[in-house]
Amino acid sequence: MAGLMQRASLIVKAKFSNLLNRAESPTETLDYSYEQMLQQLQNVKRGVADVVTAKKRLEIQTQQIEQNVVKLETQARQAVAANREDLARQALERKTAAQAQLQGLDQQVQQLGDQQEKLIASQQQLETRIESFRSQKEVIKAQYSAAEAQVKVGEAATGIGKGMEDTGLAIQRAKDKTEELQARASAIDELTASGALEDFTDNRTQLDKELAQISSTNQVDDELAKLKAEVGSGGEPAKQIEPGESEPSKQ
Repeated sequence: MAGLMQRASLIVKAKFSNLLNRAESPTETLDYSYEQMLQQLQNVKRGVADVVTAKKRLEIQTQQIEQNVVKLETQARQAVAANREDLARQALERKTAAQAQLQGLDQQVQQLGDQQEKLIASQQQLETRIESFRSQKEVIKAQYSAAEAQVKVGEAATGIGKGMEDTGLAIQRAKDKTEELQARASAIDELTASGALEDFTDNRTQLDKELAQISSTNQVDDELAKLKAEVGSGGEPAKQIEPGESEPSKQ
């Protein structure tokens, strides 16, 4: 049972694959692949834009923290000048925390910068591949269109195309019927001439036909006798040449 199900599954897959092959258009497939590559390129560009945006935000945040560090240092100096060591210590502690935050931001900015460079390099490579694929796609499409047109012309000229099958069969049937009618007409003429078939378009009786045949024969005999008489009256009969005699020379 398992073997039967496996065989049935294989048959279904084979027929489905054959159906897909018939429905597939190489030009449509190439255009779709090109569109997919363009979509990938857009995704990479959006990725680059997102990385650049995040990097800019960190840079702005870094500038703000740097300004705060300068401010805290100024406040600490002012507190020391005012003999407020407690305020000076508090300002310096905030400054130290801000500086530590700056180091972390600098690392993040550096990482985003590296990621941005990688994405830009990937974008350039993808753009090169897309341009190469586009040129190759157009060449393949042109070759496919030319081959398809050549096949259609060949099929039309030789009659093996699907659209010409009925035409070829119709021509062959017409030829067969014509030959059949021609053979039948020849057979009828031959049988009618021999008297095996009666010509219903001839209103003469059988007696009339026989008399006409006799008259035709007599007419031929009369003409033959007349020709013999004319040839015989034109001069002496040709002398028979006896054995051993030579033909007299003509003067």
